[in-house]
Amino acid sequence: MVTTTALEEELVAIAGSVPDPELPVLTLRELGVLRAVRLRGKDAVDVELTPTYTGCPALEAMSADIERALHEHGIREVTVRTVLTPAWSTDDITAEGRRKLREFGIAPPRVRTDSGPVPLELGPTRTLTEEPEPVRCPHCGSADTELLSRFSSTACKALRRCLACREPFDHFKEL
Repeated sequence: MVTTTALEEELVAIAGSVPDPELPVLTLRELGVLRAVRLRGKDAVDVELTPTYTGCPALEAMSADIERALHEHGIREVTVRTVLTPAWSTDDITAEGRRKLREFGIAPPRVRTDSGPVPLELGPTRTLTEEPEPVRCPHCGSADTELLSRFSSTACKALRRCLACREPFDHFKEL
């Protein structure tokens, strides 16, 4: 995110401090969906927001919350624009955001170590292949976990269970 003035940096901090409506433990900045805040005149701003996936139902609430936060800080006109390129990725979640997810009991997405295209293998819908890196339990840290459901409380999370402490937990899926 590129900011050019001290006021824009302050506005990024305000907009970025808005909690995510689905995961209120994270701010929009920590989630990585706030792309830019640009001043337009002395009391108008344009905000660029990228959803975690196209059709994300929380986008409307995020936009309204950003508008409200900036209005409360004296900005008269706020335009929130959805930006789909570049697409959001779980790599956009900050280290602080990953820490907060873990503390909240959600296994954060694994971090990709290489850049470039993500290989996609097509085949049977149910396979028993080894995952590249284990999903660790956010409660006890064990790598001995199992997938219970590919979908949990939201489409971006899977439901897993730790085989060591037997606790179920959400895993924020990698995108």
